[in-house]
Amino acid sequence: MTDARERTLAENLFDLSGRTALVTGASRGLGQYFARALARAGADLILTSRRCGDIAAFAREMEALGRRVRTVDLDVRGRESIERLGATLDGLDAAGERVDILVNNAGCNVRKAALEVSWEDWNLVLDTNLRGSFFVAQQVARGMARRGYGRVINIGSVTSVAGYAGLGPYCASRGGIRQLTMSLADDWGRYGITVNCLAPGWFRTAQNQAMYEDPEWVEYLVDRIPLKRAGEPHDLDGAVVFLASEASRYVTGQTLLVDGGISTGAMRATRREK
Repeated sequence: MTDARERTLAENLFDLSGRTALVTGASRGLGQYFARALARAGADLILTSRRCGDIAAFAREMEALGRRVRTVDLDVRGRESIERLGATLDGLDAAGERVDILVNNAGCNVRKAALEVSWEDWNLVLDTNLRGSFFVAQQVARGMARRGYGRVINIGSVTSVAGYAGLGPYCASRGGIRQLTMSLADDWGRYGITVNCLAPGWFRTAQNQAMYEDPEWVEYLVDRIPLKRAGEPHDLDGAVVFLASEASRYVTGQTLLVDGGISTGAMRATRREK
């Protein structure tokens, strides 16, 4: 009997039934995996993309799980687009529909040596990854603050805590996400909002597909990961559900690295070679 009660308690801690999650950048890659994991845990979804047509098929897939799904056009680089999102959320709030969870996932990258990074490259990455994340969170958190409850999950990266050549703007943006997470956690905790950063390590996505097609690079990478493999998207399921659920109700301002351990010492293989 005790085992049954404990199982029920554990299931309830991670149950997202009755919650609604807004996931930005849901047209491809990890954004869809985050949304799928939350939907399987019971959450309804608001999916955003710069073009809603890009997520129509995915939205139907999520509806087939029995979830209510909305799609919203959103360009996180645009002030007017973010403000329109705020107006949409205000309308939903007035109708009694709330957003309980935000997954701030939309992002981009430019891979160039630091001496080759242009002004435009810098602005593209920082405006998308850092500025966009802040102002989207601001719009969503207004409703959360009124209701006294919210879960904000900023998507960072192992580059939030480690630097890599050729990724200057990206590392700066993800390091900024980590610091922003701590600041917002301190600011919004009084409203019952937790703010955490989920930081994946090296996962194969559309952004880095070309790198994974180079066997030497993959061998170089895997040699530096203690678990001896690159990440698979489903490795993130438990982390995003944890941060969205009651299981993490006393966790805020933290960066959760899901990276196979590469952040424990990126120079491991180099030391062995010496």
